[in-house]
Amino acid sequence: MNAIIVEDEFLAQQELSWLIQQHSKINVVASFDDGLDVLKYLQTSQVDVIFLDINIPSLDGVLLAQNISKFAHKPLIVFITAYKEHAVEAFELEAFDYILKPYHESRIVSMLNKLETTYQHQQQAQISGSTQTRNAPMTINLEKDERIIVTDINDIYYAEAHEKMTFVYTRREVYVMSMNITEFCSRLPEEYFFRCHRSWCVNLSKIREIEPWFNNTYILKLRDLDFQVPVSRSKVKAFRQLMRL
Repeated sequence: MNAIIVEDEFLAQQELSWLIQQHSKINVVASFDDGLDVLKYLQTSQVDVIFLDINIPSLDGVLLAQNISKFAHKPLIVFITAYKEHAVEAFELEAFDYILKPYHESRIVSMLNKLETTYQHQQQAQISGSTQTRNAPMTINLEKDERIIVTDINDIYYAEAHEKMTFVYTRREVYVMSMNITEFCSRLPEEYFFRCHRSWCVNLSKIREIEPWFNNTYILKLRDLDFQVPVSRSKVKAFRQLMRL
């Protein structure tokens, strides 16, 4: 049973990792302190459980859980937080458990036992064919020089509208799709991509910096690329809610 910890307080992260190691057979494969980094990681990796703090940078825990709830493979989510007020919202997202900080060892042990029991039941159901199969890595077909290039969606940084065509940008390549940007964006998973402008769609995990722009809008600076993607006025409200700005 593989897990990740999402916690921006280093000591709390270390304490939880130690408790998991001492009281369960759960394998913590990675730890994160930023929500967008988690989203990027989950594009190429699957885990069985996520220990998720709510107040984390870039993409808070509740919004991250909302995105994860759309996945074909849904990890169990255990919220870890110092605040009681998010409990109702957490369980509306079908969270497995809700742990308050500071940690109480007996509470953690009880939760871990329940986690392992639930996981074992899921595995048994999967063997009998009752559960859904794990999803394969997500890909999309892109066009280049009359060839079809099967591309991992994580390689896409952004897409840009050019009349009835759509230009799709990876780190090193540009693909020209013979469809409008609305049709192209409909082929992308909503948990990873945001239509930030009528002419642009951006991979959320590629955002490096959010810079205020005129008319209370934003310019998005992307990782690895010397290019900026605008957020239009009509998309500002949705973007602020998504990024908790």
